[in-house]
Amino acid sequence: MESDTTIRRIKSYGTQNNVSRGNNDVPDQWNNGCSDQKRKPEVSLYLLREGIAASLVFVFILVLWGLVHLSLQQLVIGRSTGEFNAVRARKHLERITSVGPRPVGSQENEVLTVNYLLEQIEHMRKECITGPHSITVDVQRPTGSFSIDFLGGFTSYYDRVSNVVVKLEPKTGAQHFMLANCHFDTVANSPGASDDAVSCAVMLEVLHSLANLSTPLLHGVVFLFNGAEENILQASHGFITQHPWAKQVRAFINLEAAGVGGKEVVFQTGPENPWLVQAYVHAAKHPFASVVGQEVFQSGVIPSDTDFRIYRDFGNIPGIDLAFIENGFIYHTKYDTADMILTDSIQRAGDNILAVLKHLVMSEKLADSSEYRHGNMVFFDLLGLVVVAYPARVGTILNYLVAVATFLYLGRKCSRHNNGGGRYVRELAYAAGVVVLSWLVSLLFVLIVALVVSLTGRSMFWYTHFYSSLCLYGAAATGKLVLMHTLAKNLFYGGVRLLELGELYFDVTLLLWCCSLVYLSQQGLCSAYVPMLMVAFPLGTKLLLAQEFRHRGASVKYSVLYLLGLALPYVHFMFLLWVVFEIFTPILGRSGTEIPPDVVFGALVTVATILLSSFFIHFIYLLRSTKWILVGLGSVFCFTFLLVSCGVLFPYSADPTSPRPKRVFLQHTTRTFHGLDGLVESRDSGLWINSFDYTGMQHITPHIPELNDSIRTHCRQDRPFCGYPWFLPVKFLVKKNWYLPAPEVSPRSPLEFRLLSREETSWGTVKMSFQIKGPSHMSLYLMPHRGASLSSWSFGDGTPQYDLSGEYFIFYSHGLDAPAWNFWFEIQPPRDPDPEGPEGMISVAISCHYFFGEDQRTAQLDHMLLKFPKWAFPSSWVSTYDMYRY
Repeated sequence: MESDTTIRRIKSYGTQNNVSRGNNDVPDQWNNGCSDQKRKPEVSLYLLREGIAASLVFVFILVLWGLVHLSLQQLVIGRSTGEFNAVRARKHLERITSVGPRPVGSQENEVLTVNYLLEQIEHMRKECITGPHSITVDVQRPTGSFSIDFLGGFTSYYDRVSNVVVKLEPKTGAQHFMLANCHFDTVANSPGASDDAVSCAVMLEVLHSLANLSTPLLHGVVFLFNGAEENILQASHGFITQHPWAKQVRAFINLEAAGVGGKEVVFQTGPENPWLVQAYVHAAKHPFASVVGQEVFQSGVIPSDTDFRIYRDFGNIPGIDLAFIENGFIYHTKYDTADMILTDSIQRAGDNILAVLKHLVMSEKLADSSEYRHGNMVFFDLLGLVVVAYPARVGTILNYLVAVATFLYLGRKCSRHNNGGGRYVRELAYAAGVVVLSWLVSLLFVLIVALVVSLTGRSMFWYTHFYSSLCLYGAAATGKLVLMHTLAKNLFYGGVRLLELGELYFDVTLLLWCCSLVYLSQQGLCSAYVPMLMVAFPLGTKLLLAQEFRHRGASVKYSVLYLLGLALPYVHFMFLLWVVFEIFTPILGRSGTEIPPDVVFGALVTVATILLSSFFIHFIYLLRSTKWILVGLGSVFCFTFLLVSCGVLFPYSADPTSPRPKRVFLQHTTRTFHGLDGLVESRDSGLWINSFDYTGMQHITPHIPELNDSIRTHCRQDRPFCGYPWFLPVKFLVKKNWYLPAPEVSPRSPLEFRLLSREETSWGTVKMSFQIKGPSHMSLYLMPHRGASLSSWSFGDGTPQYDLSGEYFIFYSHGLDAPAWNFWFEIQPPRDPDPEGPEGMISVAISCHYFFGEDQRTAQLDHMLLKFPKWAFPSSWVSTYDMYRY
């Protein structure tokens, strides 16, 4: 006797074989292996019509996608408590952004914004003077240095950057404090409303609300308005390593942005300290959190970092990191303005931050958090309605229980006697091979299409037209999956009953998801809850519908109930997919010239298609035919491919309501190269232009003909960082750039560079000391020649770190009234100088960047900016590059 899902070959009689699979197709051994049909009345078993099946799946996906978008639009669920005043917070936002961009060192950042914050805080201090709380303010101007393994790794040095630090505590005093952090500085040429003025506006209003509570807080809160985050986390480092109040901080909340407006999401917590997640779950009015985001972000896949890292690594304190992630297309552009942020978005962020802070400062756990620090939490929200959170150890137990239940379900079929179980195992293995092969073929086909799109110059068509990518890459992936399984059904399984095949391929999908569940659980990843949901709900649904399937086959009733059983895990999984595309689509528009974005995007769409279609695969084997499905998918693919090939789908948009700008960096620079004798060997000037996406100047050249491939630059390996003024060490991402000759620049505060001393040490090294005076942003490049090596320096902990292909990058910035920058390093000279390399033992280069004021602009820059099309965002400034050899 065989199990009810053992695959049995039956004789094929030409076209009659298809008829035998119709409504009267009755497996003669269906009922738990019982082959005696005389013991029960004959039943009618159904196969689905492809039109019905396609409609059901399409409507199912469409409804769930609609629910995801509906949940994202509901920024504030229910009525606000009234404790947080979003209207007042918006006024703060508008005042902060009204001064324009606020780079470190500018009057806008160091004076105007600082004065506004102090003015508002002073009003709050006077207002609450009769209440139970006191407010103390300190303006910190720290100087320091540290190394960080971000963008390949570099060293940072800052001098007199600004921090506005506010301490709110009961008048009786407090020993333990929460830290709330935002930053008010911006990148050049962006008003920075979402990144991160809105967070500072929210913090001002949260401070106002807490200060005016009639009940005294149990603990205190330190509000840090830091003025140098865009300079790669400098001001937060200055606070946590140098400010006396930092020693009393027990945990923190960091408010950030990787997009503009929308919902703020908790995307990382910890390390460990599950009580923080529990506090957010208990207190947040409008929860939005995902442990998947935390593990993806901390993996380094997303090229970004926040002050969370500084507090974790240098302060050894746990925290919660929140960020706005929607509409990252205008992040760090001129479009990041206050009017792009809805008041409801401010309201929900304020409600959440206020409630969570209030909960934490009234909690006894804050005083002795070490008692509760061990362990991690699994946490995720369901459409923003509720957050599910439980300890990771509980999650591990739950994961393995689901895995055991799955293996018991499959093991029961594998243990049939009379070799039925053996045949089932063999067929299960074959089916798993077919599934994996279909995945690989689909991925390969989509990657080929993506390469063709890239090579024909039509890359990034999806940047503005997202759903077109689903019509091209999604239709291609789905079509290949359906085609592969249709071929398997008709050729490999030509004589097998279709209902049994449907059951088999459901089991295969369950097995593959269960394998991923076990693997992720063994790796200790909290994200294993995703495959747990994708196993538990389909398995439970299948068991509940076993009788319906056994007696009626693939009826419409069975199909509808089956899809309803998948609804909860699928709607959550589709929400996660929304997060992935919401984050990565804009990132691919600023990921440099070396990574073909269509290959990455096509792969993402294919993986999403494979995962979403996994529990629909068995429908293919329950269909009478897939001909019209394949025709429909093929037609959609061909039509979209034609549109893309003809250039109808332009990548960028200047639509003021939803801009999708192309990012271009322009520097009017003068480069000076000195020889070993100190004399100038060469000098030139020009507009150095970098495109931060894969299309380069392709779409710009028709508008500005002089920007063409004839002025493409080439990297000079004998010069630090190719001989160009890189602001950050990203030359590995942007290898295609252009250099258009232009007149020299003459900044009012030119670089002053001095070698103060050079001496040989008793241990065989050469110690060199320097003094530099220049603008607020400078980049120092050190390139020891072949055979030489740096042994120590005055930065960080004294040990040179993060060797980038033989080069070292030191990022420098200062606030107002900073003294000259003094530093030294020791170098071990080469034993045998390289005859083919540059003379001497080291090349030292310094680039100055003028991000604000009169020095930022030149007539040539202004003239060039006017030529750019409206859909481009050219960020421009003046720079210089000076190289010396020693």
